[in-house]
Amino acid sequence: MSQSDSFFHEVNEEVRRESLRRGMARYGWLIVVLVIAAVGGAAFYEWRQYSGQQSAQRAGDALRAAYLETDPAKRAEALAGVATAEPRAAAVAWLAEAGSQIEAGNTDAAATTLATLADDGAAPELYRQLGALLRVMLLGDAMDGTERAATLETLVSTESPFQALALEQRALLRLGQGDRDGALADLDTILTLPQAPQTLGDRARQLIVAAGGTVPQAGVVTVPADTPSDG
Repeated sequence: MSQSDSFFHEVNEEVRRESLRRGMARYGWLIVVLVIAAVGGAAFYEWRQYSGQQSAQRAGDALRAAYLETDPAKRAEALAGVATAEPRAAAVAWLAEAGSQIEAGNTDAAATTLATLADDGAAPELYRQLGALLRVMLLGDAMDGTERAATLETLVSTESPFQALALEQRALLRLGQGDRDGALADLDTILTLPQAPQTLGDRARQLIVAAGGTVPQAGVVTVPADTPSDG
């Protein structure tokens, strides 16, 4: 494995494991609160309108009760029950269930739960997109390449609140497929997005340099021309 390939692999593992496993395992359903805060108040308003005040309170009580279970496997079972009993809270319950399944070491079950959320037409679009993105991050190279690319394609549009993270994931996929120019284009786009977190921008710059690109002050990526071979 070349030094560049090793670096790409290391970054991919960091993004997939640290950003997802650590975050969801430690914070579980609370990650939803952080995501809503990052996306903005409109998402919270959407949830309140979608749920109804009394229903939201009942669902919130059920979620809190389920999360009192300290064993992650049992907590996941309890949260699955909440998703069934409180359909309007199913999206949040599925996210929390997936986090508990990851904490319990059951990656396959977590991926299935996230797929259920992503495919649920009754769930708010915000949560469906989040479920799809987290599934890509969780499975990484274990996910079918065609499905992985198709999923990310739906998340890199300007309408998606997860555009920057999806672009990073697509850049990693393209680097793994040998598409350096496509990956650099995705990383360049990340640097132009005002909503991209600083840590994400820092990772994008590292990947650009490792892939042989350059990062001028303006954030425009320059792809070096291939050096002609002698003879």
